[in-house]
Amino acid sequence: MEQFLLDLKQEKFNGSYDLAYKTINHLRKVISQTRWAHAQELMNTIRKVGKQIVAAQPSEYVVGNIVRRVLKIIREEYVRLLGESEESANKESLHQMFTPGDYEMEASIHNISAQVYYSYLIFCDDSVKHLVFLTLVVTCKLNLENLKKLYIDLKANAIEHIHSNEVILTLGKSRTVEAFLKQAAKKRKFHVIVVEGAPLYHGHELAKSLASKGIETTVITDTAIFAIMSRVNKVIIGTHSVLANGGLKAVNGAHMVALAAAHHAVPLIVLGAMFKLCLLHHSDIGGSEATFNRLASPQEVLGYYDAGSEEMTGVQIYNPTFDYVPPELVTLFISNIGGNAPSYMYRLLSELYHPDDHVL
Repeated sequence: MEQFLLDLKQEKFNGSYDLAYKTINHLRKVISQTRWAHAQELMNTIRKVGKQIVAAQPSEYVVGNIVRRVLKIIREEYVRLLGESEESANKESLHQMFTPGDYEMEASIHNISAQVYYSYLIFCDDSVKHLVFLTLVVTCKLNLENLKKLYIDLKANAIEHIHSNEVILTLGKSRTVEAFLKQAAKKRKFHVIVVEGAPLYHGHELAKSLASKGIETTVITDTAIFAIMSRVNKVIIGTHSVLANGGLKAVNGAHMVALAAAHHAVPLIVLGAMFKLCLLHHSDIGGSEATFNRLASPQEVLGYYDAGSEEMTGVQIYNPTFDYVPPELVTLFISNIGGNAPSYMYRLLSELYHPDDHVL
């Protein structure tokens, strides 16, 4: 546990996918090595561990997403052992909510059933406990396997959204976008314009990688985005996180690209796995730079000796890593389960996470 927390604090992970994989693997070990008697005890343990690892790296929302997803899996498995579905175990009809009189009695019955659901006796029968234990471990292993197949499922959508002779613009370097474009290039011939993404210039790496696969690629500066946008058919970018309202926490410069695309009526397509979909809104985290954004070294913006001149005395230089892109600027969000509009994110959140786990 200490080593995992240390790796999180020192950012010893290679992107969101690697972080999600390590988090799932860690929680799988916690489930298999922790002694527990019933569902509530196991969920309390997972929630306690989740709080610790989320606090170790608050700006990486993927960690909290994975913890909430594992909690949802635990709930589903316990309810399934009871011979019910999760919807039937947790539903509360509108008639009960608005009908006076017997509401208190019906609500108390609902609370009793919830207590039975959470405790489910104390598992005196070892065979039942072992069955639940094995089910949870196998479920977590299956999620690891599904995570490995993530890019395969996401790349399968490439042919549907990229057509021949199109001009596609992207920003910086995203492994997801890179794999998506290379998959489409197997059956389509198109032109990619890569924005270099100053001051880190990760776009140069992406352009070199695409050109090595025979994809016609052009690198432009950030200042040329608006001028070139009128000749672009689609904008395809990656994202760090997808917020609950459909907005994006994306690489610095993404907001500028999205505004230019909206002005020229160019569709903006965002690629990202479902584990990047989080429950936070921008209003929840906008007041804290420590949780939403990260500041890179200003050395990339202004050299040390230039900053030491008399003209720069008292000047503070910021080099933010991320941008917030409002949902109204996003046309389509493509994940490993297909394409969805930003307005549909609320439905996906209800399928991925349980309401009781929104706050760990």
